[in-house]
Amino acid sequence: MRTTRLHQVKLAAVLLCALAAGDVLAQAASSAAPAAAKPSTGFLPPASSNAKVIDSVYVIVNDEVITRREVDNRVNEISARLRAQNAQLPDPEDLRRQVVEAMITERAQLQLGKEYGIRVSDIELDRAIGRIAESQKMSVQEMRNQMEKEGMTFAQFREQIRNEIVMQRLVDHEVDAKIQVSDAEIDTYMAAEKAAAADRVEVDISQILVRIPENASPEQIAARKARADEVARQLRTGADFAKMATTYSESPDALQGGAVGWRDPNRLPTLFSGELGKLQPGQVTPVMRTNVGFHILKLNNRRKPQTAQEQGQDAVVQQTHARHIMLKVTPTQSEADDRKKLLELKAKIESKQASFEDLARQNSQDSYAAKGGDMGWVEAGDVPDELAAVIAKLQPGEISEPVKSPFGMHIVQVVERKTQDTSKDKERAMARQVLTERKRQEAMEDWARQIRDRAYVEFREEQ
Repeated sequence: MRTTRLHQVKLAAVLLCALAAGDVLAQAASSAAPAAAKPSTGFLPPASSNAKVIDSVYVIVNDEVITRREVDNRVNEISARLRAQNAQLPDPEDLRRQVVEAMITERAQLQLGKEYGIRVSDIELDRAIGRIAESQKMSVQEMRNQMEKEGMTFAQFREQIRNEIVMQRLVDHEVDAKIQVSDAEIDTYMAAEKAAAADRVEVDISQILVRIPENASPEQIAARKARADEVARQLRTGADFAKMATTYSESPDALQGGAVGWRDPNRLPTLFSGELGKLQPGQVTPVMRTNVGFHILKLNNRRKPQTAQEQGQDAVVQQTHARHIMLKVTPTQSEADDRKKLLELKAKIESKQASFEDLARQNSQDSYAAKGGDMGWVEAGDVPDELAAVIAKLQPGEISEPVKSPFGMHIVQVVERKTQDTSKDKERAMARQVLTERKRQEAMEDWARQIRDRAYVEFREEQ
């Protein structure tokens, strides 16, 4: 069965809204043990009532509820996606438990985002949805029609995208902003990489995580270890890894059969890469403990990574020193208004009535205004595609016509150009990215575990 169009759209949504998320092993850990129940607070009808319950409270997370209907909708959505991927479905009760735990963690994190005042305006949301539709080569209306055919309302989709953006901004604030990589760490990593270059491989892996609650007692840890050992025993006797992951794993990729995808072993914790190095494709690691919990990894395949030349990456690139003036499109300032004003500013610069820098400081509505619009040296990929295409055609000193990007309306001037060998810079940037990702994985799992464990959770129906 082919993946549905709706799944393709939602996958694009995740990729676009995550922005620089890159590859992440885990975004939110979940807990298998429900919190101790507290007395009823009156959300459900009295036992004596014969009225038919259309919807009911399934679980309380802090001061919000997750309803049975919400859980049913998410279970149906995940089941449809697994079927579309020809994946084995776990026992319905196990799948439901996994979905509920993922929803609890998600709700707790969204609540934290609300506490921090993270908001996504309707204008920002509309732009994000427009980019998603564009990536699918559809209009927004076509995407909406397709969604509704496949059973999702457009209002639901908008809310999911809004939540994705909030979550990414929360992660940026709580996790990514706190990760530091020193020059000394980069130097050490690059030296090790050079020595190991001949033996470098990439691995395609899947994982099962049985997590340890924060401040767990020795008895709880022993129980979690026993559960992981039982999963490992079943795997050794031929159980399907993807089905076991969907059934038992407490990592967010559980509902994808534990699939993590291709990774550079150097981006993984040393414990993981060491055990994976002992395996042949198809084999699984023994149970491994980290501060997050007990892990079992499966090596699906290995491959030699492509070199920069094989990937078509040229170390010698053309860089352009450019500056711009940007005006935002707002409810009170239309695209036509911005275009007219930018043409007036361009005429003033070309007639030498004012300098580009002065007009940028006075009019540009972005962070470059204080620098006279100076964007510094840029190359392809550093600026939106619309600007890159215009910059590539300009001669030094020439000013563009107004051009529209996702951020607003611009006029751009090329100051000068040069070719630059960026191989060393790119190597260091890549090293920094690898080390950041390595730290990010553990930080993400630890942070998500703390958020889940701090949440008050009360289950109101039998699990």
